[in-house]
Amino acid sequence: MYWEKDSETVPVETLKELQLKWLQETVAHAARSHFYGKRFAEAGISPADITSLEDLSRIPFTTKDDLREDWPYGFLALPKEDMVRMHSSSGTTGRATVIFHTQEDIDGWTDIVARSMYMTGMRRSDVFQNMMTYALFTGGLGFHYGAEKLGALVIPIGAGNSHRQIQLMCDFQTTVIHIIPSYALYLTTVFEDLGVDPRRDTHLKIAFLGAEPHSEHSRRRIEDFYGVSAYNSYGLSEMNGPGVAFECPAQKGMHIWEDHYIVEIIDPVTQKPVEDGEEGELVLTTLRRRGMPILRYRTKDLTRIIPGTCECGRTHRRIARITGRTDDMMIVKGVNIFPIQIERQLMEIPGVGTNFHIILDQEDYTDRMIVKVEVQKDYFTGDLKQLEALRRRIVDNLKSDILITPKVELVEPNTLPTSEGKAVRVFDKRKK
Repeated sequence: MYWEKDSETVPVETLKELQLKWLQETVAHAARSHFYGKRFAEAGISPADITSLEDLSRIPFTTKDDLREDWPYGFLALPKEDMVRMHSSSGTTGRATVIFHTQEDIDGWTDIVARSMYMTGMRRSDVFQNMMTYALFTGGLGFHYGAEKLGALVIPIGAGNSHRQIQLMCDFQTTVIHIIPSYALYLTTVFEDLGVDPRRDTHLKIAFLGAEPHSEHSRRRIEDFYGVSAYNSYGLSEMNGPGVAFECPAQKGMHIWEDHYIVEIIDPVTQKPVEDGEEGELVLTTLRRRGMPILRYRTKDLTRIIPGTCECGRTHRRIARITGRTDDMMIVKGVNIFPIQIERQLMEIPGVGTNFHIILDQEDYTDRMIVKVEVQKDYFTGDLKQLEALRRRIVDNLKSDILITPKVELVEPNTLPTSEGKAVRVFDKRKK
């Protein structure tokens, strides 16, 4: 049940004592970097000022812009010669950010990924098919190393090549997959086209979902189609990558590994802490990373601490699934809307397919939202009343949640462009 029982079930008060010890060491170590040496001097603080966990709030937040501005080596707390690997963000919203690791950092990251996978029931007898992008992206290599440490047979196929993915699952009796949720949903149509039933024709039992927010209904669709238990994982390159937080078999939130990270939830506007159970922006501090420690990093991811203890016995607190990012919020007619709100409503409706697009434009200088939704083939048999009834239900369900009335267009399956990486859902064509 436990990869490291003592670490996973450590008493809360003992964990806090350890966190303070590691925090003090981390702050002192971070001060050796160009960025934090300058940041501490500007803020008028020193590592000696951190005498309690509460003192962490005296340290200013670190942002993605900070990482960009001190490109490429400004955050290193050890000589470059001590680094053994670099990872990078995609850079889709500006200059990419880079993260460096020592061998000790890689070993620690690998261990918490193995811990996370073992927690869900994966064992050395499993065959693990890693369907996530490798190279600079952290998702592929993070899970790969974790699975190898656990002792499983790893198939490092990476993303894409859908027909071969299914062939390998069948031929090598894959039991565990790591996959982006939107690609898992897209792949259901490929299984159907090939006449392959994953419940009948494969040995799949576990799916690890990550890299993009997804709703509970999307998870259940994946579980029902593939016949697996699907576990939500959370990570970001600035905090190593996958393995920052992970679901246990209870599937009631993700345990954030507090022997490696300090977690804060803040109001993204006031930057003040919120109460447990209240949604806000996730802020993380590394505790065990030597090459490039990061303090109070604003992730822009929205979540909440789940109050109470978990039935699995682990004492590390849980965060709820990510509901979106502060920077993917759409403002339409003055209303704040997140793409996952639309996904959640669509996935609840029978007949809706696996792909949708949100197009934002303007008509007579007024914002307009168009939601194009793939629906099942049965709805395109000539019964226009059935099709219109489905369209009206989608409109009504969306309006009840997002508080504006979108235009909904229904299209046949596999007609909207898809991506084998992170799903691209929003296309904003409004004049800036």
